[in-house]
Amino acid sequence: MLILAKSILALMIGFIISAIFGYFLIPLLRKLNVKQQLNIFLKEKHKKKAGVPTMGGLIFIIPTIVSAIVLLFMGKIYFSYNLLIVLFVFVAYAMIGFIDDYLIIKRRNNKGLSELQKLFGQLVIAIVFFFIFIRGGNNTALIINALGIHIEMEWIYGLFILFILVGSSNAVNLTDGLDGLAGGLSLIAFLSFGIISWGSTWAPGYQDIAVFCFILTGSLLGFLLYNTNPAKVIMGDTGSLCLGATLASIAIITNHILLLVVIAGVFVIETLTSILQIISGKYFGKRLFLMTPLHHHFEKLGWDERDIVKLFWTVGLILSTAAIGYGVWL
Repeated sequence: MLILAKSILALMIGFIISAIFGYFLIPLLRKLNVKQQLNIFLKEKHKKKAGVPTMGGLIFIIPTIVSAIVLLFMGKIYFSYNLLIVLFVFVAYAMIGFIDDYLIIKRRNNKGLSELQKLFGQLVIAIVFFFIFIRGGNNTALIINALGIHIEMEWIYGLFILFILVGSSNAVNLTDGLDGLAGGLSLIAFLSFGIISWGSTWAPGYQDIAVFCFILTGSLLGFLLYNTNPAKVIMGDTGSLCLGATLASIAIITNHILLLVVIAGVFVIETLTSILQIISGKYFGKRLFLMTPLHHHFEKLGWDERDIVKLFWTVGLILSTAAIGYGVWL
């Protein structure tokens, strides 16, 4: 009962603070002329989104950080190296995304940080992650119990961390193309990992990581008040990059990499369709989809944006339910 109470209270704290914060932040973003840059291939279909403020990820980032720090000082959650990793990844990737969004707005095009600059930043984050991870007494073995995999990786584990962080952050970033799509899927994912983290008793600080997940879930719910169709604000790279990387960090710490693939299944599918489209076009001279990521394919087929989002949310919820069933119950 105590676990349930903590989870609900953490969720409500995140929701209330982000809902209030968003109410004041969005007018400020409009005043500062922080506008969304439209995809040149979807300008006609997305013309109504022109002028919608971006950097909306701040609506769930700042309340989550503030709530976590306040709870730490109040002694409601406790410091651990693993919680430090999650907070560090969350903030560091948010900063990369913020700089990327800022440059896009300043240059008035879709050219922010270069891929090399982003990769360098993510490499630094992965190195710091690995250092804190080892300092916290975590082992460097790749463990997937469902497949009977237990591989000691030692320093190569640092490269594994980089790969998972980069892949997960970019997957969420690719999916952030329709009102409420990435935000809703991320809410489902963090809610799932919050539940799974409560059962990850082998990970030091597992309870505090679970509380963090529920705070972020509530903050994302508050963000969706302003991001569902028609969106009053766009998440931007500020939000999407940090969400994917934070999901990955929690999966690594709790040894649930396989469940990450399932819970983030829609993000994975979106990424795979983009990769397959590139390969097919380059080597076979044909397109497998009308446009990628996959949600744009459905748009080109004439689907209403809200119907696409609801379909993807439903798939994400089904996959997450299956992952929770396996990770917690079975």
